[in-house]
Amino acid sequence: MDSAAAAEISRLTRLGSQNPSPDRVCAELAKVFAVKTDEVGLLKLENGLLRFLFPPGLKTAGTIPLNGTAVAARTAATKSTLLSNTFARVKHVRFFEDVKPGVDTGDGPERLPIQKLISAPVLDGDAAVLGVIQISRKGLDPAAAGPDFSSEDLKLLEHAAMVIATLEFMQPDSA
Repeated sequence: MDSAAAAEISRLTRLGSQNPSPDRVCAELAKVFAVKTDEVGLLKLENGLLRFLFPPGLKTAGTIPLNGTAVAARTAATKSTLLSNTFARVKHVRFFEDVKPGVDTGDGPERLPIQKLISAPVLDGDAAVLGVIQISRKGLDPAAAGPDFSSEDLKLLEHAAMVIATLEFMQPDSA
């Protein structure tokens, strides 16, 4: 992990002591990974279903069953990470890509397809799934989406997931 990324994770860890909102944590992660805010997804496991905490537009878009085929469901069910720089070619549920994210995405068209994705489970100290964190790069094609994710990016996301697991809003009894 390069020093800039380590500094960002250190900042995220300090942020954790301030009882941040999911929105604030995801905004920090967008900075860490140099992606747009709507390219960060945070889901919480509730009653066997994954529910979006971020982006705001997906909070009411529905839930994802753990036994489903969505990447987030597979990440949670298998407790394993995913790095795909050819994600647009992977069969996946596109419904959530079509929902307006509810965050300012800056200039350009909204709801671009996900081209690249990293996904990690958020696990508590007993390795129980609390949720899933995903970072994507969207664009009309892979080149327009930006640089490929690296194994270092995935390690950074795993570390971020450990920090997120300690936050109050991810705890099973929080709403």
